[in-house]
Amino acid sequence: MDVRKEFLKYFESKGHTIVPSAPLVPDDASLLFNNAGMVPFKSIFTGDVPAPKNPRATSCQVCVRAGGKHNDLENVGHTARHHTFFEMLGNFSFGDYFKEDAIAFAWEFITDVLCLPVDKLWVTIHESDDEAETIWKKYIDADRIKRLGDKDNFWQMGDTGPCGPCSEIFYDQGGEHFNGPEDYLGGDGDRFLEIWNLVFMQYERSSDGTLTPLPKPSIDTGMGLERVVAIKEGVFSNYDSSLFMPLIHKVEELIGKEYKYESGASYRVIADHIRTTTFLLAQGVNFSNEGRGYVLRRILRRAIRHGYLLGFREPFMYKLVDTLVEMMKDPYDYLETKKESVKEAIELEEARFFKTIESGIELFNKELENTKDIFSGEVAFKLYDTFGFPLDLTEDMLREKGLRLDTERFVELMQEQKQRAKAAWKGSGDEAVSGDFKLLLEEFGVNEFVGYELTHHHSKVLALLDENYKRVDELCAEAEGWVMLDITPFYAESGGQVGDIGELVGKAKVLDTKKFFDLNLSKIKTTTTLKVGEEVDAVVDISRGEIAKHHSATHLLHAVLYDVLGEHISQAGSLVEADRLRFDFSHPKALEHDELAEIETRVNELILRSIPQETKVMDIEEAKKSGAKAQFGEKYGERVRVVGFGKASVEFCGGIHVDNTSKIGSFIITKESGVSAGVRRIEAVCGHAAYKHFCEQRILVKRVEQEVKNKDLLAGISRLKSQIEELKTELKETQKAASTKIEAEEINGVNVIVAEYPAGDIKAKIDEIKNRYPKVAAMLFQIKGDKVLIAAGVKEASAKAGEWIKRVAPVLGGGGGGRPDFAQAGGKDITKLPEAKEEARKYLKEVL
Repeated sequence: MDVRKEFLKYFESKGHTIVPSAPLVPDDASLLFNNAGMVPFKSIFTGDVPAPKNPRATSCQVCVRAGGKHNDLENVGHTARHHTFFEMLGNFSFGDYFKEDAIAFAWEFITDVLCLPVDKLWVTIHESDDEAETIWKKYIDADRIKRLGDKDNFWQMGDTGPCGPCSEIFYDQGGEHFNGPEDYLGGDGDRFLEIWNLVFMQYERSSDGTLTPLPKPSIDTGMGLERVVAIKEGVFSNYDSSLFMPLIHKVEELIGKEYKYESGASYRVIADHIRTTTFLLAQGVNFSNEGRGYVLRRILRRAIRHGYLLGFREPFMYKLVDTLVEMMKDPYDYLETKKESVKEAIELEEARFFKTIESGIELFNKELENTKDIFSGEVAFKLYDTFGFPLDLTEDMLREKGLRLDTERFVELMQEQKQRAKAAWKGSGDEAVSGDFKLLLEEFGVNEFVGYELTHHHSKVLALLDENYKRVDELCAEAEGWVMLDITPFYAESGGQVGDIGELVGKAKVLDTKKFFDLNLSKIKTTTTLKVGEEVDAVVDISRGEIAKHHSATHLLHAVLYDVLGEHISQAGSLVEADRLRFDFSHPKALEHDELAEIETRVNELILRSIPQETKVMDIEEAKKSGAKAQFGEKYGERVRVVGFGKASVEFCGGIHVDNTSKIGSFIITKESGVSAGVRRIEAVCGHAAYKHFCEQRILVKRVEQEVKNKDLLAGISRLKSQIEELKTELKETQKAASTKIEAEEINGVNVIVAEYPAGDIKAKIDEIKNRYPKVAAMLFQIKGDKVLIAAGVKEASAKAGEWIKRVAPVLGGGGGGRPDFAQAGGKDITKLPEAKEEARKYLKEVL
């Protein structure tokens, strides 16, 4: 039985709208990941936005619990039912049906669709919930209903807000299998397995704790898919079900060892973690050292360490991806699309960790020998900082040994790194925004955007918000706030494209435009008092045209990257502004110069082809079949906007574009860099920004021409390089000469020097020697290429430098002369240098 499909089909038959699973990365700024089925509907339950047209919904939501308050990481693999990734089946009523129907639906689905035996079913309710008990008695014996307190059967979203009692349905797995002290209804044992939680949201809790009945109570239910599948398949562990065993069998095949449940925790950890890793990567989360990317890295490295325990010594996790995709591609078709890029990213991250894991484990084991109860914080920090071991992985390893960590010392050493890690558990880091959006939606609905066709419009001010998003009747001069126009030409920031700026003529400057719960609101600074109900001329800034050029260029770049680098290319983020674009994409290594040149050339070729832009609005399934590229995580309705430039590029896109590629002008890549493991970034300019970049480069070239004193830059640079090499050689020779000792010998009280001087100023060296000795006769030789320089100096001696040099120079095929105290000459035959030295000494012996 396909439980997922049957659940959705059943509730659809009961008038519920099937809502596709929301991305794992939520809109909620307080959460790292979607960790429950109700998270995508939270703003409805809290009253931030009105209920949808159909107040009944059902979904199968992918969830991750691996950090913060909801963290199942430690238990994964060691229990039968803990997972970091799971699917939550749910049905929801937003002020429509309540307990009567919620219980009736649950009972009918469990008994008639799942066909679970009634004698195996038990129910818990809140100790105060007489209404729920009365309803349950219609379906189940009273002795199978148990009342429990707030700890077990009262649910609340936070300290304040919607809350209410809940009712949980349990499945009895049998006393013959589970008979421990906790195996009772409401205990922590595995005999009574909770399979469905029905939350009756009927109160609003105020800050003082008071519970006020809600005028329209709601229903939020959650049923863990993995648990139900295990029950249907007659197994006592989720890991023994068809949702996990194919992955465990693949691990068996790769390592060549048989899996046994009792000793197979590592197999289960790997099977669980490959699901989390694959889904997060496929949905655009990438490995990094902070936030969600760090949680992802921790999960994969924990799995690698368990693989190491099994005997793996090289990347293996990426080899499980094909098996997982085959199992789950039907409900989640993006897994097939992203498969290759996911495998590349995992293999790269594995390879990095395998380089250090052995050394890390060796250090860990060495420290264990010195550990009685508490493991060194210094070593734990070194494992983290040098070997890439996440803290919880070290704690995991210690837990297996029954040891504790000196956490205080570790925290001291972490300093900034620890601060970064702590920030990862606080949420996404995004600004949480709350305000009077629900009031605007209820009163006006979503305002109309006409910016695809127009850049100015005569509009009416429907509402004004202050800086805290609270409704006001007017904004005074020089005040900042937000305006909601009935019809707006301003594009709200979305899909990487920045929000429009502009003006409400004579009234306010438009500083930015954003979407809040589908409301298009512009941030303004007034120049005079602006009141609700006024009519204004809304004019988009001229920079919009440049933004459009960069956005269209981004699409062309995406298409070219796909063609040049391969089908593994997947968009990982983008930014489109008036003066630049930035595009992040999955790729395992830095791009070569030739690749960048080809990419830039091909984008410019598409621009020069003057391809007209075509926009279509079509059904989402039709758009997918057409081959249009969709960006994961973007919210698409049943009808989507598809922007195409011939066959060169076709993408889902709600942004602003040029009507022909020729309008882009030109495209110049300014930088290529790495963002995180497996993710590269290209920055580029086009349109006016490209012309400005060209002008700046032209000025730079002129400056370089002046510096190298040559209009032929390559020739000028080549000359400079040659000069540099010559100077380097001279420097080396000078350094060598400086270290060369010139020894003097004495003839009749006169210091005599006849020697080679490898480099440096030969005349200056003669002067230095004359200053050093009271009586001296010195002759130095220096080879310069194929010639020999000669210098001679005499002080307080009977030899004459000019005569001396005239005697020696001819030996070298040269000539020269000078004064009695100093003379210099040159020679052409360096092979005669030994004879020249001998002749120099012979002269001195004669005259001294």
